Amino acid sequence: MRFIFILFIFLLPINGQSQVMPIDKKATKKTKKLYKNLNLQTNKGIMFGHEDDVAYGANWWAEDGRSDVLETTGSYPAVYGWDLGKIGQPNNIDSVSFKNMKIWMKQVYKRGGVNTVSWHLDNLSTQGDSWDKNKTVAHILPGGKDHDKYLLKLDLVADFFKSIQVGFVKVPILFRPFHEHNGDWFWWGKGNCTEEEYIQLWRFTIDYLRENKKVNNLLYIYSPDASRMDIKNNRASYLYGYPGDEYVDILGLDDYWNVGGSSNKNNPEIQEEHFITNLRLIDQLAKEKNKIATLSETGQSGLSNAKWFTERILNPIKKCNDIKLSYILVWRNANARYCFAPYIGHQTEKDFVNFRLNKRILFEPDIDNLYK
Repeated sequence: MRFIFILFIFLLPINGQSQVMPIDKKATKKTKKLYKNLNLQTNKGIMFGHEDDVAYGANWWAEDGRSDVLETTGSYPAVYGWDLGKIGQPNNIDSVSFKNMKIWMKQVYKRGGVNTVSWHLDNLSTQGDSWDKNKTVAHILPGGKDHDKYLLKLDLVADFFKSIQVGFVKVPILFRPFHEHNGDWFWWGKGNCTEEEYIQLWRFTIDYLRENKKVNNLLYIYSPDASRMDIKNNRASYLYGYPGDEYVDILGLDDYWNVGGSSNKNNPEIQEEHFITNLRLIDQLAKEKNKIATLSETGQSGLSNAKWFTERILNPIKKCNDIKLSYILVWRNANARYCFAPYIGHQTEKDFVNFRLNKRILFEPDIDNLYK
Protein backbone atom coordinates (compact mmCIF):
# COMPACT_ATOMS: atom_id res chain seq x y z
CA MET A 1 0.00 0.00 0.00
CA ARG A 2 2.86 2.36 0.85
CA PHE A 3 4.51 1.58 -2.52
CA ILE A 4 1.32 2.45 -4.39
CA PHE A 5 1.00 5.75 -2.52
CA ILE A 6 4.63 6.68 -3.27
CA LEU A 7 4.14 5.80 -6.93
CA PHE A 8 1.01 7.96 -7.05
CA ILE A 9 2.89 10.92 -5.60
CA PHE A 10 5.70 10.38 -8.11
CA LEU A 11 3.30 10.53 -11.01
CA LEU A 12 1.56 13.72 -9.93
CA PRO A 13 2.06 16.71 -12.25
CA ILE A 14 4.74 19.18 -11.26
CA ASN A 15 3.38 22.61 -10.30
CA GLY A 16 -0.08 21.47 -11.37
CA GLN A 17 1.05 20.80 -14.94
CA SER A 18 0.85 17.49 -16.77
CA GLN A 19 4.07 16.15 -18.22
CA VAL A 20 4.02 16.95 -21.93
CA MET A 21 5.62 14.66 -24.50
CA PRO A 22 6.59 15.38 -28.12
CA ILE A 23 4.46 13.83 -30.86
CA ASP A 24 7.61 12.17 -32.22
CA LYS A 25 7.93 8.98 -30.19
CA LYS A 26 11.57 8.75 -31.27
CA ALA A 27 12.42 12.34 -30.39
CA THR A 28 15.97 12.80 -29.15
CA LYS A 29 16.58 13.11 -25.41
CA LYS A 30 17.44 16.80 -25.72
CA THR A 31 14.28 17.44 -27.75
CA LYS A 32 12.16 15.76 -25.07
CA LYS A 33 13.91 17.81 -22.40
CA LEU A 34 13.37 21.04 -24.32
CA TYR A 35 9.65 20.33 -24.70
CA LYS A 36 9.26 19.49 -21.03
CA ASN A 37 11.21 22.58 -19.95
CA LEU A 38 9.39 24.91 -22.35
CA ASN A 39 6.25 23.84 -20.53
CA LEU A 40 7.73 24.33 -17.06
CA GLN A 41 9.25 27.68 -18.09
CA THR A 42 5.73 29.09 -18.52
CA ASN A 43 5.46 29.09 -14.72
CA LYS A 44 8.27 31.65 -14.64
CA GLY A 45 7.33 33.88 -17.55
CA ILE A 46 7.10 34.41 -21.30
CA MET A 47 10.24 34.33 -23.43
CA PHE A 48 10.89 37.10 -25.93
CA GLY A 49 11.98 36.25 -29.47
CA HIS A 50 13.10 38.10 -32.60
CA GLU A 51 13.37 36.94 -36.22
CA ASP A 52 16.92 36.86 -37.68
CA ASP A 53 18.16 38.67 -34.58
CA VAL A 54 21.91 38.07 -34.97
CA ALA A 55 21.94 37.89 -38.78
CA TYR A 56 21.34 41.59 -39.38
CA GLY A 57 19.79 44.71 -37.89
CA ALA A 58 18.16 47.91 -38.98
CA ASN A 59 21.51 49.49 -39.90
CA TRP A 60 24.00 46.61 -40.15
CA TRP A 61 24.51 43.23 -41.83
CA ALA A 62 26.16 39.99 -40.66
CA GLU A 63 28.51 41.47 -38.05
CA ASP A 64 29.69 39.01 -35.41
CA GLY A 65 28.22 39.55 -31.97
CA ARG A 66 25.74 42.21 -33.03
CA SER A 67 22.03 42.24 -32.22
CA ASP A 68 19.64 45.19 -32.11
CA VAL A 69 17.94 43.57 -29.12
CA LEU A 70 21.26 43.12 -27.31
CA GLU A 71 22.35 46.67 -28.04
CA THR A 72 19.13 48.26 -26.78
CA THR A 73 18.55 46.10 -23.67
CA GLY A 74 21.92 44.56 -22.82
CA SER A 75 20.51 41.07 -23.38
CA TYR A 76 20.02 38.71 -26.27
CA PRO A 77 16.47 37.49 -26.88
CA ALA A 78 15.58 34.04 -25.58
CA VAL A 79 14.11 32.85 -28.90
CA TYR A 80 15.52 33.27 -32.41
CA GLY A 81 13.49 32.94 -35.59
CA TRP A 82 14.88 31.70 -38.93
CA ASP A 83 13.42 30.78 -42.32
CA LEU A 84 14.16 28.02 -44.85
CA GLY A 85 12.69 29.80 -47.87
CA LYS A 86 14.96 29.26 -50.94
CA ILE A 87 16.66 26.24 -49.35
CA GLY A 88 19.01 24.68 -51.86
CA GLN A 89 20.38 28.09 -52.78
CA PRO A 90 23.27 29.84 -50.95
CA ASN A 91 20.97 32.40 -49.26
CA ASN A 92 17.46 32.22 -47.86
CA ILE A 93 14.41 34.33 -48.74
CA ASP A 94 15.78 37.23 -46.66
CA SER A 95 19.30 36.97 -48.13
CA VAL A 96 20.67 35.24 -45.03
CA SER A 97 23.45 32.78 -45.83
CA PHE A 98 22.39 29.24 -44.94
CA LYS A 99 26.00 28.54 -44.02
CA ASN A 100 25.98 31.39 -41.51
CA MET A 101 22.51 30.47 -40.30
CA LYS A 102 23.79 27.06 -39.24
CA ILE A 103 26.65 28.67 -37.32
CA TRP A 104 24.32 31.13 -35.57
CA MET A 105 21.79 28.43 -34.66
CA LYS A 106 24.53 26.40 -33.01
CA GLN A 107 25.70 29.47 -31.09
CA VAL A 108 22.15 30.08 -29.90
CA TYR A 109 21.98 26.52 -28.57
CA LYS A 110 25.31 26.87 -26.78
CA ARG A 111 24.08 30.04 -25.06
CA GLY A 112 20.90 28.27 -23.98
CA GLY A 113 18.54 30.03 -26.40
CA VAL A 114 15.81 28.49 -28.55
CA ASN A 115 15.71 28.27 -32.35
CA THR A 116 12.42 28.33 -34.25
CA VAL A 117 12.24 27.90 -38.03
CA SER A 118 9.51 28.85 -40.52
CA TRP A 119 9.43 27.92 -44.21
CA HIS A 120 8.30 30.25 -46.98
CA LEU A 121 8.40 27.52 -49.61
CA ASP A 122 8.17 28.54 -53.26
CA ASN A 123 5.24 27.36 -55.38
CA LEU A 124 6.75 24.21 -56.87
CA SER A 125 4.16 23.95 -59.64
CA THR A 126 4.68 27.44 -61.08
CA GLN A 127 8.22 28.35 -59.92
CA GLY A 128 6.62 31.33 -58.19
CA ASP A 129 7.16 32.32 -54.59
CA SER A 130 5.05 31.55 -51.49
CA TRP A 131 2.64 34.32 -52.46
CA ASP A 132 1.92 32.78 -55.87
CA LYS A 133 -1.62 31.59 -55.17
CA ASN A 134 -1.95 29.24 -58.11
CA LYS A 135 -3.18 25.90 -56.81
CA THR A 136 -0.33 23.53 -56.08
CA VAL A 137 -1.04 21.52 -52.90
CA ALA A 138 -2.82 18.70 -54.76
CA HIS A 139 0.11 18.53 -57.19
CA ILE A 140 2.78 18.01 -54.51
CA LEU A 141 0.85 15.42 -52.48
CA PRO A 142 1.55 11.72 -53.17
CA GLY A 143 0.36 10.91 -56.68
CA GLY A 144 0.58 14.53 -57.80
CA LYS A 145 2.62 15.61 -60.81
CA ASP A 146 5.03 17.66 -58.68
CA HIS A 147 5.34 15.26 -55.75
CA ASP A 148 8.95 14.39 -56.59
CA LYS A 149 9.85 18.11 -56.54
CA TYR A 150 8.44 18.34 -53.04
CA LEU A 151 10.39 15.28 -51.90
CA LEU A 152 13.60 16.92 -53.11
CA LYS A 153 12.81 20.00 -51.01
CA LEU A 154 11.97 17.87 -47.98
CA ASP A 155 15.28 16.04 -48.37
CA LEU A 156 17.09 19.38 -48.26
CA VAL A 157 15.12 20.41 -45.18
CA ALA A 158 15.92 17.11 -43.48
CA ASP A 159 19.63 17.46 -44.24
CA PHE A 160 19.58 21.02 -42.89
CA PHE A 161 17.98 20.05 -39.58
CA LYS A 162 20.32 17.09 -39.14
CA SER A 163 23.32 19.34 -39.75
CA ILE A 164 22.54 21.60 -36.78
CA GLN A 165 24.68 19.54 -34.46
CA VAL A 166 26.91 20.44 -31.53
CA GLY A 167 29.23 17.60 -30.57
CA PHE A 168 27.06 14.50 -30.62
CA VAL A 169 23.87 16.47 -30.01
CA LYS A 170 21.46 17.31 -32.81
CA VAL A 171 20.13 20.69 -31.71
CA PRO A 172 16.38 20.65 -30.91
CA ILE A 173 14.46 23.04 -33.17
CA LEU A 174 10.89 24.37 -33.21
CA PHE A 175 9.63 23.93 -36.80
CA ARG A 176 6.67 26.02 -38.04
CA PRO A 177 5.75 24.99 -41.59
CA PHE A 178 2.80 26.26 -43.65
CA HIS A 179 1.88 29.03 -41.22
CA GLU A 180 -1.09 31.40 -41.53
CA HIS A 181 -2.95 28.81 -43.58
CA ASN A 182 -6.36 30.30 -42.72
CA GLY A 183 -5.42 33.37 -44.78
CA ASP A 184 -5.43 33.42 -48.57
CA TRP A 185 -2.00 34.99 -49.25
CA PHE A 186 0.06 31.79 -49.51
CA TRP A 187 -0.45 28.94 -52.00
CA TRP A 188 -1.18 26.63 -49.05
CA GLY A 189 -3.78 29.08 -47.72
CA LYS A 190 -7.55 28.93 -47.46
CA GLY A 191 -9.19 29.16 -50.86
CA ASN A 192 -6.02 28.06 -52.65
CA CYS A 193 -6.40 24.48 -51.44
CA THR A 194 -9.11 22.57 -49.58
CA GLU A 195 -8.98 22.06 -45.84
CA GLU A 196 -8.46 18.35 -46.38
CA GLU A 197 -5.59 18.97 -48.81
CA TYR A 198 -3.91 21.21 -46.25
CA ILE A 199 -4.27 18.56 -43.55
CA GLN A 200 -2.85 15.92 -45.90
CA LEU A 201 0.11 18.18 -46.72
CA TRP A 202 0.86 18.78 -43.04
CA ARG A 203 0.60 15.12 -42.08
CA PHE A 204 2.66 13.91 -45.03
CA THR A 205 5.39 16.45 -44.26
CA ILE A 206 5.71 15.44 -40.62
CA ASP A 207 5.52 11.72 -41.39
CA TYR A 208 8.19 12.00 -44.09
CA LEU A 209 10.61 13.97 -41.91
CA ARG A 210 10.31 11.85 -38.78
CA GLU A 211 9.72 8.41 -40.31
CA ASN A 212 11.45 8.40 -43.70
CA LYS A 213 14.28 10.84 -42.99
CA LYS A 214 14.68 10.07 -39.26
CA VAL A 215 14.69 13.73 -38.28
CA ASN A 216 13.95 13.44 -34.57
CA ASN A 217 15.09 16.80 -33.22
CA LEU A 218 11.97 18.79 -34.16
CA LEU A 219 8.94 20.13 -32.31
CA TYR A 220 6.11 21.16 -34.62
CA ILE A 221 4.18 24.45 -34.37
CA TYR A 222 0.70 25.02 -35.79
CA SER A 223 0.02 28.75 -36.32
CA PRO A 224 -3.11 30.29 -37.90
CA ASP A 225 -3.40 34.04 -38.40
CA ALA A 226 -5.61 36.13 -36.11
CA SER A 227 -6.81 38.44 -38.89
CA ARG A 228 -8.85 35.63 -40.46
CA MET A 229 -10.41 34.35 -37.25
CA ASP A 230 -14.05 35.01 -36.40
CA ILE A 231 -13.83 36.39 -32.87
CA LYS A 232 -17.39 35.23 -32.15
CA ASN A 233 -16.48 31.70 -33.17
CA ASN A 234 -12.75 31.79 -32.62
CA ARG A 235 -12.35 28.20 -31.48
CA ALA A 236 -13.70 26.77 -34.74
CA SER A 237 -11.83 29.44 -36.71
CA TYR A 238 -8.56 28.56 -35.01
CA LEU A 239 -8.99 24.85 -35.64
CA TYR A 240 -9.62 25.22 -39.38
CA GLY A 241 -7.09 22.88 -40.98
CA TYR A 242 -5.93 21.45 -37.64
CA PRO A 243 -4.14 18.20 -38.51
CA GLY A 244 -4.80 16.44 -35.20
CA ASP A 245 -3.16 16.25 -31.79
CA GLU A 246 -0.74 13.57 -32.97
CA TYR A 247 0.73 16.02 -35.50
CA VAL A 248 1.18 19.18 -33.41
CA ASP A 249 3.42 19.95 -30.43
CA ILE A 250 2.85 23.68 -29.99
CA LEU A 251 -0.29 25.75 -30.57
CA GLY A 252 0.84 29.06 -32.02
CA LEU A 253 -0.92 32.20 -33.16
CA ASP A 254 0.33 34.86 -35.57
CA ASP A 255 -1.27 38.13 -34.50
CA TYR A 256 -0.34 41.47 -36.02
CA TRP A 257 -4.01 42.28 -36.46
CA ASN A 258 -5.02 42.97 -32.85
CA VAL A 259 -1.86 44.75 -31.70
CA GLY A 260 -2.04 47.86 -33.84
CA GLY A 261 -2.26 46.38 -37.30
CA SER A 262 -2.68 49.22 -39.80
CA SER A 263 -5.56 47.51 -41.65
CA ASN A 264 -7.58 46.82 -38.50
CA LYS A 265 -10.07 49.66 -38.13
CA ASN A 266 -11.22 48.60 -34.66
CA ASN A 267 -10.20 51.00 -31.91
CA PRO A 268 -7.33 49.99 -29.58
CA GLU A 269 -9.70 48.91 -26.80
CA ILE A 270 -11.55 46.46 -29.05
CA GLN A 271 -8.29 45.21 -30.53
CA GLU A 272 -7.00 44.54 -27.03
CA GLU A 273 -10.20 42.73 -26.10
CA HIS A 274 -9.89 40.48 -29.16
CA PHE A 275 -6.19 39.94 -28.52
CA ILE A 276 -6.88 38.76 -24.98
CA THR A 277 -9.75 36.56 -26.17
CA ASN A 278 -7.46 34.79 -28.63
CA LEU A 279 -4.64 34.41 -26.10
CA ARG A 280 -7.09 32.80 -23.71
CA LEU A 281 -8.24 30.51 -26.50
CA ILE A 282 -4.80 29.08 -27.32
CA ASP A 283 -4.02 28.79 -23.61
CA GLN A 284 -7.23 26.83 -23.03
CA LEU A 285 -6.68 24.60 -26.06
CA ALA A 286 -3.12 23.89 -24.96
CA LYS A 287 -4.34 22.84 -21.53
CA GLU A 288 -7.05 20.62 -23.02
CA LYS A 289 -4.64 18.97 -25.44
CA ASN A 290 -1.68 18.84 -23.04
CA LYS A 291 0.45 20.99 -25.30
CA ILE A 292 2.16 24.40 -25.22
CA ALA A 293 0.80 27.76 -26.40
CA THR A 294 2.81 30.57 -28.00
CA LEU A 295 2.43 33.87 -29.82
CA SER A 296 4.43 32.62 -32.80
CA GLU A 297 4.52 35.94 -34.72
CA THR A 298 3.54 39.47 -33.81
CA GLY A 299 4.71 43.04 -34.09
CA GLN A 300 4.08 46.46 -35.57
CA SER A 301 5.97 47.34 -38.73
CA GLY A 302 8.14 50.39 -38.10
CA LEU A 303 6.95 50.67 -34.48
CA SER A 304 5.09 53.94 -34.96
CA ASN A 305 3.67 53.62 -31.44
CA ALA A 306 6.47 54.71 -29.10
CA LYS A 307 5.00 52.54 -26.32
CA TRP A 308 4.01 49.57 -28.43
CA PHE A 309 5.73 46.93 -26.31
CA THR A 310 4.17 47.92 -23.01
CA GLU A 311 0.80 49.14 -24.31
CA ARG A 312 0.00 46.57 -26.98
CA ILE A 313 1.74 43.44 -25.61
CA LEU A 314 2.61 43.73 -21.92
CA ASN A 315 -0.57 45.43 -20.65
CA PRO A 316 -2.95 42.90 -22.27
CA ILE A 317 -0.85 40.05 -20.89
CA LYS A 318 -1.13 41.54 -17.41
CA LYS A 319 -4.91 41.54 -17.80
CA CYS A 320 -4.92 37.79 -18.43
CA ASN A 321 -2.21 36.93 -15.98
CA ASP A 322 -3.43 33.36 -15.55
CA ILE A 323 -2.58 32.27 -19.10
CA LYS A 324 0.62 30.41 -19.90
CA LEU A 325 2.54 31.31 -23.06
CA SER A 326 5.92 29.90 -23.93
CA TYR A 327 7.21 32.81 -26.00
CA ILE A 328 6.40 35.88 -28.09
CA LEU A 329 8.30 36.40 -31.35
CA VAL A 330 8.40 39.71 -33.21
CA TRP A 331 9.39 39.88 -36.87
CA ARG A 332 12.65 41.04 -38.40
CA ASN A 333 14.58 44.30 -38.61
CA ALA A 334 15.02 44.50 -42.38
CA ASN A 335 15.88 48.21 -42.25
CA ALA A 336 15.20 51.36 -40.22
CA ARG A 337 11.66 51.66 -41.60
CA TYR A 338 10.71 47.98 -41.66
CA CYS A 339 11.68 46.99 -38.14
CA PHE A 340 9.83 45.14 -35.39
CA ALA A 341 12.36 45.54 -32.56
CA PRO A 342 14.06 48.81 -31.59
CA TYR A 343 17.60 49.76 -32.50
CA ILE A 344 19.80 52.38 -30.86
CA GLY A 345 18.08 55.75 -31.17
CA HIS A 346 14.66 54.41 -32.11
CA GLN A 347 11.67 56.06 -30.40
CA THR A 348 10.60 52.77 -28.77
CA GLU A 349 13.99 52.09 -27.20
CA LYS A 350 13.04 53.29 -23.71
CA ASP A 351 9.71 51.47 -23.77
CA PHE A 352 11.45 48.29 -24.91
CA VAL A 353 13.82 48.50 -21.95
CA ASN A 354 10.83 48.83 -19.62
CA PHE A 355 9.27 45.82 -21.35
CA ARG A 356 12.47 43.85 -20.86
CA LEU A 357 12.64 44.74 -17.15
CA ASN A 358 9.20 43.32 -16.41
CA LYS A 359 9.67 40.14 -14.38
CA ARG A 360 7.26 38.18 -16.53
CA ILE A 361 9.18 38.82 -19.76
CA LEU A 362 12.22 36.59 -20.17
CA PHE A 363 15.31 37.25 -22.26
CA GLU A 364 18.21 34.86 -22.72
CA PRO A 365 19.89 35.55 -19.34
CA ASP A 366 16.58 34.98 -17.55
CA ILE A 367 15.81 31.47 -18.76
CA ASP A 368 16.80 28.25 -17.10
CA ASN A 369 18.86 25.69 -19.01
CA LEU A 370 16.10 24.31 -21.22
CA TYR A 371 18.12 21.36 -22.46
CA LYS A 372 18.79 19.71 -19.07
